[in-house]
Amino acid sequence: MKENYDEYKQVVEDHLLDFIPNIDAKSGTLYESMKYSLTAGGKRLRPVLLLAACEFAGRDSNVALPYACALEYIHTYSLIHDDLPAMDDDELRRGKPTNHMVYGPGIATLAGDGLLNTAFEVMYKNLFLCFDDPAELKRRINAAYVISKGAGVRGMIAGQVSDIESENRECSREMLDYIHLNKTSALIRCAVEAGLYLGGAEDSVMRDMMRYAENLGLAFQIADDILDVRGNAGEMGKKTGEDEKNAKVTYVSLHGMEASEKRLHELTENAVAAIADYYDNAEFFRNLVLKLEKRTY
Repeated sequence: MKENYDEYKQVVEDHLLDFIPNIDAKSGTLYESMKYSLTAGGKRLRPVLLLAACEFAGRDSNVALPYACALEYIHTYSLIHDDLPAMDDDELRRGKPTNHMVYGPGIATLAGDGLLNTAFEVMYKNLFLCFDDPAELKRRINAAYVISKGAGVRGMIAGQVSDIESENRECSREMLDYIHLNKTSALIRCAVEAGLYLGGAEDSVMRDMMRYAENLGLAFQIADDILDVRGNAGEMGKKTGEDEKNAKVTYVSLHGMEASEKRLHELTENAVAAIADYYDNAEFFRNLVLKLEKRTY
């Protein structure tokens, strides 16, 4: 496996536009709008997790690169749509004006649609490479399926719907967990799962790593809730205090800061415990979740 997070991230940055199909010049604004949000920066957490999970399972991450980029296309589409006036109505993303502030809501909507559809085009095209290898084809189909499911109506979109419907309403802990586990955590979990499938992971490794991913996904959203209250807008690349402004139900608003910090620490410890048996081989994943918690201090 690579030495650190930034090495994986650089691989993603170097190849992020490689899989975007040629778009007719008559629709050139579509490409520019898609490219604008794709290249605006960001942590690239989901594709990095996918590549690292593939290598953790024992294969070169190059086999997973199309799926990692496809997943980032899906994540970026979701951010473009989240920022739209009909959703969160945000003006800043990753330190830059949001897509609709530059290209208008109509083009921004279509750019998000374009990225989503491109993600599936990339994954399906990749399947053609291994029709003569049933075992490899199965691994890639499984990866494409879990990404599709994580992004869909039993994952991210379901969480987004419940998030919208919970605004300005009382929300139970169970509903908040449902929102977090789907809106944010689903794409994180499927990143790890897809990488493990592509790497040919054994069942025992899959079980342990999915326990890790489930805890990481929820920890990521709780950390984000905490940072929205006390984070640095310059470092985060977006405005803070937006959850309260938009009457969003968050872990902090429902449970308070102290309980949120405690829950984040519990999830971090659970994630570390899930991969304890892999010792140094899991150092990348251990360091990642520990660093996530430290960001909130």
